[in-house]
Amino acid sequence: MGYQQGLSGLSGASNDLDVIGNNIANANTVGFKQGQAQFADMYANSVATAVNNQIGIGSQMSEVQQQFGQGTITTTSQALDVAINGNGFFQMSSNGANVYSRNGVFNLAANGTIVNAAGQTLMGYAANSQGVINSSSTVPLVVPNSNLPPAATKNVSFQFNLNSQAALPTQTPFDPTNANTYSATSQINVNDSLGGTHAVNVFFVKQATGSWEAFATSGTANTPVTGTSTGTPGDLGLVSFDQSGNLIPTPPATAITPFSFSIPDAASNTAGAVQTMSMSFAGTTQFGATTGLVSSSQDGYTSSELAGFSVGTDGTLTGTYTNGKTQSLGQIALATFANQNGLQDLGGNNYQQTAASGLAQVSVPGSTNHGSLQGGAVENSNVDLTSSLVDLITAQRNYQANAQTIKTQQTVDQTLINL
Repeated sequence: MGYQQGLSGLSGASNDLDVIGNNIANANTVGFKQGQAQFADMYANSVATAVNNQIGIGSQMSEVQQQFGQGTITTTSQALDVAINGNGFFQMSSNGANVYSRNGVFNLAANGTIVNAAGQTLMGYAANSQGVINSSSTVPLVVPNSNLPPAATKNVSFQFNLNSQAALPTQTPFDPTNANTYSATSQINVNDSLGGTHAVNVFFVKQATGSWEAFATSGTANTPVTGTSTGTPGDLGLVSFDQSGNLIPTPPATAITPFSFSIPDAASNTAGAVQTMSMSFAGTTQFGATTGLVSSSQDGYTSSELAGFSVGTDGTLTGTYTNGKTQSLGQIALATFANQNGLQDLGGNNYQQTAASGLAQVSVPGSTNHGSLQGGAVENSNVDLTSSLVDLITAQRNYQANAQTIKTQQTVDQTLINL
């Protein structure tokens, strides 16, 4: 009878309306993936081989299939908003159990852990105090509130142009307090192991065209540095140039050999120890132009506080400190599944792996089959409102049509009763 078919159709159309309504309700839910109701027909079991005269007994909803298409990405002003561009899910810890989500709206808890609105912890790879990431296993990601420790200067670099037409100094010998005894000078601040700052001064004394003697002192008292290869305090050695004005390695080699020296006055060093470092003049030239400093740098730095952080495309969480240094704080991990539609929807933008989905394949963003990340952005719901409204009309028509089937069957029955 048509009642069975009509009732099953009404039930299916009602379920379809529920799914479409749920999609529309979550059109603004970050990371939401729309569902699509899938239906299958129903037949009574056939007797023997009588299969050519079977009449269906209606339809049933076989599954609600999630559509894991990419949602549009919108930039935000929040550093811990993260969007997945491509395949994968964030791995979250919910009271010790792993769940998976596409919702990348995160914030910092009081203890420094990165959590979502439900308090679930974002999982990833931890970094040690030197910023080296350990990718052996995932752990809750934590933004440390400790200061970046200082680092002692090991390498100093100066790049000059020394005027080939400059006259020789009018007075000898070299005296750092007498400008008439040298041809060029510059200063840079270096750091000791406790972050203390010390001035290092460099001087060039022209010997002849293509030949300059380099000297270095430390502090405002211009104390000559020690530990030089010349054995003379303050004297780093000879700096020579070829006929094209380019620096000649001394001794001749395939690369410019840095000069090694030590700051001798331990009393002025807050770390309480003699500090040895290397000074490079790589890139220094001798052209017929004004003598001057082109650039200078050193690799030490003072202790500093965390000023902000950002997320890279590979999931690396990079901290920026008040001294301008950056360091890796950790790396967000992504999980992929052989069958995404086998995941169990837990609500709250969370999924749970099942036997049908397969085990989570956790790796760094950008690796094989894992999407990349975009920091300061979120992935919007992939619900297409225009299509959903059209689907809503279609489901309504289906519901009305199945109701008409019941009405027609009722009319037929009434005709039989009236005979």
